[in-house]
Amino acid sequence: MTDLSNLKPPEGATRSRKRVGRGHGSTKGGSAGRGTKGQNARSGGRRHPRFEGGQTPIYKRLPKFGFSNANFRRTFEIVNLDQLEELFEAGDVVDEEALVEKGLVRKNNDGIKVLGRGELTIELTVKANRFSESARAAIEEVGGNAEVI
Repeated sequence: MTDLSNLKPPEGATRSRKRVGRGHGSTKGGSAGRGTKGQNARSGGRRHPRFEGGQTPIYKRLPKFGFSNANFRRTFEIVNLDQLEELFEAGDVVDEEALVEKGLVRKNNDGIKVLGRGELTIELTVKANRFSESARAAIEEVGGNAEVI
């Protein structure tokens, strides 16, 4: 029975290695079939398959193609509950203008997302583009309001 400890290729599937540089009688003595001198006679002397003799290679001459959605990605400014707790009073309305004024977000953004890091103990009306589930629950738990704009 054959198992993984004694696998062998089938009969005739492999050839023995050509031993070069072992004397004149072997027909591969002397320069070992590499010709005489030059880059290709040296060890490690072969160039990579894409090399085109120093001219600009084909992969650089052809235009790039394909499509990436990265240019259309929406990036949200992130605000956490502990930041709201720190900077706002009970009953405040937290919207983009208020957040820009306090320095939490920049004006040039695709929107604001409120995340649930930290504790919220004051009642706030928060207006943002997106809320995480934990943030929405924490805001509504203390009697506040989470409005999606």
